[in-house]
Amino acid sequence: MSGPVEIVLIVAAIGYLMVRRLIGEPAQAKQMLILPAVLSVVGLSTLSGEVKTPASMVFLVGTAAVSVALGVLRGMSVRISRRDGTAFVRYTALTVALWVANIVVKIGVNLALDAFAPQDAGGVANSMLLTIGVGILAEGLVVLYRALRAGHQVMWTQGSDGAPGQTSPLLDNIQRNLNGRPAEWNTQSAHDAAPTRRNLVP
Repeated sequence: MSGPVEIVLIVAAIGYLMVRRLIGEPAQAKQMLILPAVLSVVGLSTLSGEVKTPASMVFLVGTAAVSVALGVLRGMSVRISRRDGTAFVRYTALTVALWVANIVVKIGVNLALDAFAPQDAGGVANSMLLTIGVGILAEGLVVLYRALRAGHQVMWTQGSDGAPGQTSPLLDNIQRNLNGRPAEWNTQSAHDAAPTRRNLVP
């Protein structure tokens, strides 16, 4: 079974995403990329030396691939709109259902492996943090792609206490390359534009 620290991290990460995105929030690239990357790295570090057999490696790669696939589907199911000049994301019922499916598949694989190949189960059972992390990362990449492709402005991170948010020239360049033209938000009037702090993030 996963250790207490890993379980707490998984519950905290999923709960954080669920609450914020069921309510809806501005798309923030830093949140969508850095958080799952950290979870994936921590999850990978917990597996050091535990995946010792070909069977456990196959199961690990398989469950990670399923998590990535479900993450891509979740990213496609997220509702993206434009609010205050920036991309606004919100989970749908389908997104939540895909989350439930992701967790059920992972638990089912762990139970099956424990039943049929208990000698290989240890490393895979402790891989939930890694598989959840790569799934969230895949979801975030798809949401960012969809938002940028639609011409919405995506903040790197939202400002606090009324401070303007930070944008990323890298994201702006990706958006221009995707669309082959200036983004919609870049052509709006000064009256409609939300305040942003430009060119603070590579």
